[in-house]
Amino acid sequence: MIQPEKKSEVREALYSLSPWVIRVLIFSVVTNILVLAPSVYMLEVYDRVVNSRNHQTLIMLTVLVVGVYIVLEALEWVRSGIMHEAALSFDRRMRCRAFDTAFAARLRNLPVGTAAQVTSDLKSIREAISSHVILSFMDAPLAMLVLIILFLMHPLLGWFSVIGAFIQFLIGFFNERRMRGPLSSATKGSTISQMYATSILRNAQVIRSMGMLDDLRNRWLARQREFIANQADASDTAGSNAAFSKLVQSLLSSSLLGIGCWLTLEGQLGGSGMIVGSILGGKVLSPLVQIIANWRQVEGAREAVVRLEGILRSFPAEENKMKLPPPKGMLSVEGVVAGPPGSQVQILKGIGFRVAPGDSLAVVGPSASGKTTLARLLTGIWSPMGGKVRLDGSDIFTWNKEELGPHVGYLPQTVELFEGSIAENVARFGEPDMEKVQHACRMVGLDEFIASLPKGYQTPIGDDGAFLSGGQRQRVALARAVYGMPRFVVLDEPNSNLDTEGDAALIRTLQQLKASGTTVIVMTHRMNVLAVMEFMLVLIDGQIKHFGPRDQVLAALQGQQQPPAPGAAPKSPQGAKA
Repeated sequence: MIQPEKKSEVREALYSLSPWVIRVLIFSVVTNILVLAPSVYMLEVYDRVVNSRNHQTLIMLTVLVVGVYIVLEALEWVRSGIMHEAALSFDRRMRCRAFDTAFAARLRNLPVGTAAQVTSDLKSIREAISSHVILSFMDAPLAMLVLIILFLMHPLLGWFSVIGAFIQFLIGFFNERRMRGPLSSATKGSTISQMYATSILRNAQVIRSMGMLDDLRNRWLARQREFIANQADASDTAGSNAAFSKLVQSLLSSSLLGIGCWLTLEGQLGGSGMIVGSILGGKVLSPLVQIIANWRQVEGAREAVVRLEGILRSFPAEENKMKLPPPKGMLSVEGVVAGPPGSQVQILKGIGFRVAPGDSLAVVGPSASGKTTLARLLTGIWSPMGGKVRLDGSDIFTWNKEELGPHVGYLPQTVELFEGSIAENVARFGEPDMEKVQHACRMVGLDEFIASLPKGYQTPIGDDGAFLSGGQRQRVALARAVYGMPRFVVLDEPNSNLDTEGDAALIRTLQQLKASGTTVIVMTHRMNVLAVMEFMLVLIDGQIKHFGPRDQVLAALQGQQQPPAPGAAPKSPQGAKA
């Protein structure tokens, strides 16, 4: 049975704006009637005041038309306000989803620009909803009212206006066809250029020290030139079509004036009719001229809707899952095959082991053996291609991370801090529990350094911890990992930037975690960490070569005994299983 296609989230959000659109349409009917006031005023002045020479009639008509102008402007302000509310409603409905999608895109190793494009597209759609071009779209059908009046004045005036409207429609149609390609290429080129510039700025120190700036600048300029060329092509197309559209409008107004004059000479139209007809003809084309002049924004919003729909489909919203109890730290890795998201390259090739709650495991191996990939799997950042990673029997990848996060500590190989204070970073940007913050900092040996700072724990650390040394950044990240004494902690090369004092603080931290019953997994190259670890796993080329109690594996590596077979159950008083 064919399943009905699920409606796009973006289009559902746009359809939900119907109440605002209906209100604007109602106001538009009124404004399009009131916009005829100048023509009626002119008609009355020519046909009544000039002939009667009645000053009182002129004054009353003038007061009346001024009042209509005031009401008209008030209604225009209300219409704009309603569409602004609609844009905010759309933003409220989509912004969290867009942010989560951008975040998920980065987790899957998509380029930074792809993730940033999500929020940029949301901004483009929001601005288009509240723009005057949308009001022009609503006014275009209501221009039929003016067209009917022209036909009532004389069919020739009406048909000339129809011809002008048809020509404007053709201009708009070909404008859209010609702009779509260059504008789409310009948008993509802008994203690529911005991404490349961001990567250059991020590595400014390396570039400066090795004299790479000229070559990298030239590469960026090449991308920038391509983007600007496409943008210029789209702008030239939009500009030429807008100019042609205005020309058609001017020619139609003058033509209607000439036709009205001829009809007046023939006695088929009143003296003021030729002027009123010319003005009304301009009113018929005015919405179309506005749409064509602002078509670049329309086309940009359409492209944004298409892109946003595509990426939201690629990252479906997470369903509400049954709440799980806090984990105790039982880890089970079951025949896991894994590699980077979006790639078919297998880094881990069918590995499996178990670690009991409260046990500690050191994962060692040469570079590119799969240690960091394993760390990302154990924390639920990446999903395996095959097999499962379970914590307390539940798939850790599908576990609600907002629910699981407080019970998990993770220190990535590349330390990532955020702009804010030390306390905010350690407390994971939740409401800081200063007692827990201070305890975590004491564990990792940061308390003396923080005490020397003028603002203590409230000291800002800059973007990505720019005001800290490499070792201090790693200790702050380690304090964040152990904040609140989580039940499951994964540390990826936790001592890569630490000095002797930092290494000693790390050892003390691991001992305290073990004493509290925390399950600890450490990926490391340095052997000094092994002294406080109970079990050891050796990864070679994505496969387990040795696994078991630390001393047994070390002895096997030294050739003093045969290593245990991968997958064999090592004997452990705490129940760790292979």
